[in-house]
Amino acid sequence: MALPAGFLEELRARTPLPAIVGRRARLTRSGRQWKGCCPFHGEKTPSFYVYEDGHYHCFGCGAHGDAIGFVMQSEGTGFMEAVERLAAEAGIEVPKPSPEAAEAEQKRLDLAGVLEMAQTSYQRRLFLPEGRNALAYLRGRGLSEQTIHRFGLGWSGEGRGALAADLGREGIVPQRLVDAGLMRRDDETDRTFDLFFNRVMFPIRDRRGRVISFGGRILGDGQPKYVNGPETALFSKRRTLYALDLAREAVRGGAPLVVVEGYMDVIALDQAGIGGAVAPLGTALTEEQLEELWRLAPAPILCFDGDAAGSRAAARAAELALPLLAPDRTLRLARLPTGEDPDTLVRRQGADGMRAVLSAAAPLSEALYDLLRETGGEATPEQRAAFRTRLEAAARRIPDRALAGEYRRTLLDRFFAGRGAGRRAPAARPVARPSPAAGSVSGERCRILTAILLRHPVLLGDIEHAYLGLELPQPLAALRTALQEWAETAEILDSQALMTHLTNSGLQAEADQVLATVPVPLPACAASAAMPAEAAAGWWHIFGFLNVQRLSDEIALAEAACAQDLTQQSQNRLLALKAALNKVNSGEPDGVDLAA
Repeated sequence: MALPAGFLEELRARTPLPAIVGRRARLTRSGRQWKGCCPFHGEKTPSFYVYEDGHYHCFGCGAHGDAIGFVMQSEGTGFMEAVERLAAEAGIEVPKPSPEAAEAEQKRLDLAGVLEMAQTSYQRRLFLPEGRNALAYLRGRGLSEQTIHRFGLGWSGEGRGALAADLGREGIVPQRLVDAGLMRRDDETDRTFDLFFNRVMFPIRDRRGRVISFGGRILGDGQPKYVNGPETALFSKRRTLYALDLAREAVRGGAPLVVVEGYMDVIALDQAGIGGAVAPLGTALTEEQLEELWRLAPAPILCFDGDAAGSRAAARAAELALPLLAPDRTLRLARLPTGEDPDTLVRRQGADGMRAVLSAAAPLSEALYDLLRETGGEATPEQRAAFRTRLEAAARRIPDRALAGEYRRTLLDRFFAGRGAGRRAPAARPVARPSPAAGSVSGERCRILTAILLRHPVLLGDIEHAYLGLELPQPLAALRTALQEWAETAEILDSQALMTHLTNSGLQAEADQVLATVPVPLPACAASAAMPAEAAAGWWHIFGFLNVQRLSDEIALAEAACAQDLTQQSQNRLLALKAALNKVNSGEPDGVDLAA
């Protein structure tokens, strides 16, 4: 069965090849690609590479292909079986073989030809006498003729009917122009009208450089200033980024991937020698566009205009990105001077001025702190309490537990490091964040939690997110760091192996101090003989007395995990968490008694 090219392209775009290959081979980041030992032939030195464009290549055995080819080669499936398996994972439906499907694909291919002819028409008109005002506008914006041709800029014609007349001579009827998003039909009169007239035209291309739609900027003071083509069989605004085809080439050459707000920003940066710039199409960034960005670079730079609207756009983008973050994909945010956009900044200060802005781009965690502070301030105790709640809530939205813990620590470290509204934490005198004092009830609870993990390190996978968020006194903090580092490489989370590691790390005395039964005995859940379920229940019970809100947050995360994938393990975890919360709310003692 012949499948539509559009479907196959969409399937490849929505299939993360590193994740597919990662089921068969261990991959690690290597610049903008991934590498590992080839799953198709035995080798000890990695020569297998996965590239951001969705292809793999082994320099040892020559294996090469895309996600479909990888499934076929690694699992011995046929083409259609591989397609159906990947489509099911991507949540898209494989087109059924039918005359209608064949007709739809032919129509889609025909639309691509119509759009190419439209671009030729628009470009030709720009350099005719009728296009002199449009050409003067582009040259007035500082664009060279080379740049105008590189981006395929054109002129729609001043009045209606110009495009229909041009393409009519090629046998293209108005309905084809409607299907391509170049004209619209009035439902009441059934008449067709040009969508673009009296506008400078900007071709919108897909990642492979094929024209899929147009944007147009009006000359003069009319509204709307910019118009983009409607959704068609070829064009989806949510999935498309302006100039992505050119940005891919620049990023492969070492340029940073930069998201700006408009067509002219992208073009001005490219002309100034700053490649790698893209723009959404007149709307806020979407999840689909973020996924497209991360296929090219692990940390794209969002560069919004230096005004209130730019700040709001940055806040929306950060909010959108949080649930999508992972250790290998994040964002950076660059702030332009007030009143500037990339186009004006390049014209005023040149490429070096823009490069300085991009070089100063802040990590998302730092930018997020500033954005959340701007929404409510921190001048009063009430505002600071609300601000801290917003910081913790933002960190909880990150699904990767280790990363969420790192974000929470980073955000709260800055929160406690600075006092007073409007001051940046790096400029403030560092103030130590309060930790439970050794010998206090809170300090004793932290000791017992650590003791449970020393005896039952297998619990770390379930409690790591909560444990990393605790403020521990020494030597508990040092033991936690050593425990975390050991768990990352240990094949089996065994207490004896952990104690050997701590001894080799020079922390045996500290571990013995935590496990000591005098002057305060440890509860039964911290004993070596305790069953894992008993140890876990005790851990969460004691943790709840330290931070009942965080315990409630863990319950919310566990409920979401059960809703997404209900297993015996996820259900048991949720039940243990709820039981611990019930004990805390009922006042049931956790066994910590300094008077014992």
